[in-house]
Amino acid sequence: MTNTYDFGLVGLGVMGRNFILNVADNGFNAYGNDLDEEKVKALIEEGGDVSRINASTDAKTFVEALAVPRKIMLLVPAGKIVDAVIEGLVPLLDEGDIIIDGGNSFFTDTDRREAYLKDKGINFFGAGVSGGAKGARLGPSIMPGGSKEAYQHVKPIFEAVSAKYKGEPCVAYLGPKSAGNYVKMVHNGIEYGLMQLTSEIYDVLKKAGGLTNAELHDTYAAWNAGRLQSFLVEITSEIFDQKDDLTNGDLVDFILDKAKQKGTGKWTSQNAMDLGIPVPTIDIAVSMREISALKGERTKADELYDRPTPSAVDKAKLIDQSEQALYFAFIMAYAQGMHQLADASQEYGYELDLGEIAKIWRAGCIIRAALLADITEAYKAEPALQNLLLSPAFVEKVKSTVDAARELVSYGATNGIPLPGLSNALTYFDAYTSQRLPLNLIQAQRDYFGSHTYERLDREGIFHTEWEK
Repeated sequence: MTNTYDFGLVGLGVMGRNFILNVADNGFNAYGNDLDEEKVKALIEEGGDVSRINASTDAKTFVEALAVPRKIMLLVPAGKIVDAVIEGLVPLLDEGDIIIDGGNSFFTDTDRREAYLKDKGINFFGAGVSGGAKGARLGPSIMPGGSKEAYQHVKPIFEAVSAKYKGEPCVAYLGPKSAGNYVKMVHNGIEYGLMQLTSEIYDVLKKAGGLTNAELHDTYAAWNAGRLQSFLVEITSEIFDQKDDLTNGDLVDFILDKAKQKGTGKWTSQNAMDLGIPVPTIDIAVSMREISALKGERTKADELYDRPTPSAVDKAKLIDQSEQALYFAFIMAYAQGMHQLADASQEYGYELDLGEIAKIWRAGCIIRAALLADITEAYKAEPALQNLLLSPAFVEKVKSTVDAARELVSYGATNGIPLPGLSNALTYFDAYTSQRLPLNLIQAQRDYFGSHTYERLDREGIFHTEWEK
């Protein structure tokens, strides 16, 4: 079966197996490759017809089975494994063949690999894939970037397998170089923020409102039927309804409160600092996962310090305030992520279309939400929009919900319930919408101790003062 398969995929873990089955379901012959013989056998058995889907542990057999130009996608862990797989494939490939990195690789690694393979006549691009294992099987959001010419060979396959929003495929060519991996990185940063915010609202509803898991399930389900409709709110409602197989209780109450991370949120935060773009909701979401890891220290500290007993609240009012505050904070998280994408596009020459990005996030991906339809329209109306908060379409949405965020942050601070994501979202809003900030004092301090100079409000130029008497 030489040169007969339309698409090749290396890495037959859960994501890879589901993605290649999706490709085959959409009418393309697909060939898989993995060093694990059991994974190869499992794919062949699940595929059923080897003329439709096949696999091998041998790289040479795998490459020779693919139609030219060969289209090979890697779904392996980011880092050295990607480089090792590429090195194994290069001697077997011909000029014009295409390698696609579908993992969460750091964007500078993608730029390096593209330059390396370009010298060998091989096309390489990164394509972020979001939606988890289920999305890979039934339709993910796909974020490709790199050679536009090379993408045309893969476009029919990606459009067929991607999620659909009202019939439109949730995939689009995003830009040159590492644009695809960069957009996926920021997508994951926004994801960190939304997850942190969702968990904080759960905390205040439980501690202040005394909501049972059944009530939390109903509350999040009701929210998901409204303007907060999103994948994360939907699955949160389902989590509260899940019974524990090992006890008579609800599973969520037995899960250890230590959240792990794979690094994409941290990369988003670090790169935002490099660019000088504020993303405090994402920053604190990363920090809270780090604080959560200090379980032993937190337990000791809890015994050393008194914590206020939450004051009584009206349950119905708290639920309403929480919905408004969460909606407000979701807008802030998306605004920060989109702002970072806009700046990165200029800095790295990605030529990103933010409306197109919001459009392909509307279905399939982890951060899919009803809000993204509004975000798509905002950038469609004003492609050069600097920040979502400057869009007329979002002014009233924010104005009508910010007071609830203020009240909830105030309640949390007074009653010892940490709401760092929500408070950072509010601080971001208050700072971004302030014509004058107290940073004039910081400039005076810098000039005082370091002669770093300052600018003035009333005249042009750079100034320095001899402060010491």
